[in-house]
Amino acid sequence: MTTVAGWLALACLVVVAPASALLVWTDSRSPDTVQGKVETVWRTVGQTLRLGGEVGPPLRIILSVLLALVSLLYVSTLVGLVTTAITDRLTELHRGQSTVVERGHSLVLGWSEQTPTLVAELLAAHAQRRHGAVVVLADRDKLDMERELRAVVTAVGRRRVRLLCRRGRPADPAALARVSPSAAGAVVVLPPDTPEADTQVVKTLLALRAVVGDARPVRVVAAVRQTRHVATARLAAGPGAVVLDVDGIAARILVQCVLEPGLALVLEDLLDFAGAELHVHRVPGLGGRTFAELRAACADACVVGLVRPDGSPLLNPPPRTVLAPGDAVVVLAEDETPPTWTTTPAPPPPPPLPVEPVMPVEPVEPAEPVKPTEPLKPARPATGETAAKPAVTGAPAGARVPAPRRVLVLGWNRRGPEIVDGLARNGWEATRAETLPAPDSAPHVLVLGGPDGHPDPDEHTLVTLLQLRAAERESGRRAPTVAELTDAHHRPLAPGGRHTDLVVGGRLVGLLMAQVSQTTELAAAFDELFSPTGNAVRLRPATDYVPAGTEASFATLVEAAGRQGATALGYRTGVSRTPLLNPPKTATRRWSHEDTLIVITPASP
Repeated sequence: MTTVAGWLALACLVVVAPASALLVWTDSRSPDTVQGKVETVWRTVGQTLRLGGEVGPPLRIILSVLLALVSLLYVSTLVGLVTTAITDRLTELHRGQSTVVERGHSLVLGWSEQTPTLVAELLAAHAQRRHGAVVVLADRDKLDMERELRAVVTAVGRRRVRLLCRRGRPADPAALARVSPSAAGAVVVLPPDTPEADTQVVKTLLALRAVVGDARPVRVVAAVRQTRHVATARLAAGPGAVVLDVDGIAARILVQCVLEPGLALVLEDLLDFAGAELHVHRVPGLGGRTFAELRAACADACVVGLVRPDGSPLLNPPPRTVLAPGDAVVVLAEDETPPTWTTTPAPPPPPPLPVEPVMPVEPVEPAEPVKPTEPLKPARPATGETAAKPAVTGAPAGARVPAPRRVLVLGWNRRGPEIVDGLARNGWEATRAETLPAPDSAPHVLVLGGPDGHPDPDEHTLVTLLQLRAAERESGRRAPTVAELTDAHHRPLAPGGRHTDLVVGGRLVGLLMAQVSQTTELAAAFDELFSPTGNAVRLRPATDYVPAGTEASFATLVEAAGRQGATALGYRTGVSRTPLLNPPKTATRRWSHEDTLIVITPASP
């Protein structure tokens, strides 16, 4: 360093001294004597190189040079310190290690396949409020996270909400403190894509409680991959936190999609923030009204149920259920804006359905079992391959029990036993096969991803769907198919069709976590909707509520569904699979046999 500085000074003198001498000797105003010219040259060199330029005795010249060097050293050091501080700050920003000073933001801890979906939904949720920020803390490079989420931000198209990415281990209290969890509106903890994912979630929850403390709890929503770790995660999260079971939710969603072909798109539309979603409102002045009156008085939303003061949901309650003090109303609406309540009378009752004569039904012999496979026993894991037939009690003597509905399971993973058990509770018989069966051997097909531990579980699903489509083209017969995917990017690659439901479990779980993080009262409501018992989302023919060819408004069908113990959410027109949730209630249309009404109704086999 010293050598370089010396050579730099010498080079400057070699250039500056001759140029200064030439400037002085060619100036007509310069002194006439040589000594005067030399002193003028020295002053010019000193002013150029900031060396003082004093003349006189040698001691005076040396002291001026020393002071000039001290001044130069001071300025250089100060510039260096400022430059270093700015560089360090830019490095912290580049590495994502700066402190977040936001308040009321949504904080996402961890990185998994649900992260892009979750971030997109949180951005959309904050955009409804026109302010806020979404912060992501994960042990990944900041630029990589921003690059992967850039497409999400572009798709959402919201400029009023900021997305901040920070690098650090979510289980490290020091890294957690930099993202201000105590000031966050909601904290979402995701399981990473590693074998020890649930252990990392538990450690993150413990670190979160250590940073925030129990005196000022924050809204926490966490997810674990395996059901056996749910209890441990709830202990680590503390009271008031919501812990979701990823495998359990995915299994129950697959069961419901088998029971109701076409339900996957409805659930996805219900869970995302685009269009209509569930909201909880506490509206003064509605106390004492019955659920039927609330349903008829809500002009621009669908009343779905109630939430009791203790947080317990009451979805699709009996029409005479009274809204008590402290109860909240669950509605399906476009945004968080409170719905409009009218005092207009309820719509006229729908015309009565035609009564069809009861014809004797001949008994139907059960279909032959699939060869060479055997039915699965619901209580056994993947190794069990015996029939799972539900017990029937209370049947009159001599009555023939109808054969259970059957579904063929292709592929297997750790969610398989729970799926089979859920199907059996709904009166379905599951049969596992390693190879494709005959085209007409089973009325429904369920394709599971896997096996567990495979780097790309969707490979089996895509190949199996391709083989199914080839077999269907040869036979000309198509069976309703439900296929499980883990990556939403593979959905366009799947050779599906009108009779195929593609269930992206990770995306649906991400949507669910976003909904619950903004409104924790919805956690129990969704738990009931996805449970094997209680109320569930179902697809029913519109002609179950009004005669075919009737021209009526959606409000009329809401009233008709309510009279039959169901709550209408929307409908699908004709052969379209795209749902229309919370449509305008006053617009009329002619209902046909091809129309489908989307309702919440008690689940039944």
